[in-house]
Amino acid sequence: MRKALLTFGKAQVAALSGGLSDYAIMIALTEVFLVKYTISIVFSGIVGAAINFSLNRRWAFSNEDFQSSLRSQIVKFSIVIGGSVLLKSAGTYLLTETTGLDYKVSRVAVDLLISYSFNYPLIRYWVFKRVKPDLESVIFAQ
Repeated sequence: MRKALLTFGKAQVAALSGGLSDYAIMIALTEVFLVKYTISIVFSGIVGAAINFSLNRRWAFSNEDFQSSLRSQIVKFSIVIGGSVLLKSAGTYLLTETTGLDYKVSRVAVDLLISYSFNYPLIRYWVFKRVKPDLESVIFAQ
């Protein structure tokens, strides 16, 4: 249980690091370069995703034997992040346009929802799925 909580915490730090980079780039693209916020989310999401993937693989889940190769993990992660970016962009647009909230506020609310309900479960249990140890290695490891 403790290891699971530590892994969850590390994954949240990785997500926060990627998320803060993503958010800062979105603001810069939208406010400085006048790019539509839904488009900014796509570009900033790619940078944030690269940071998130690197930290997850090298730090959050680093002590585990993975079921799939780096290439497979990158493909799976790209699928998850592609879905995440679409959900975040559409969700931010819908929340902003229907409520009149500032897009920055809408984005934070949508990000929290998507991060915990969509990203983490898929990243943890699909992208960085662990190899289950066989009975012999468990017995002789003690």
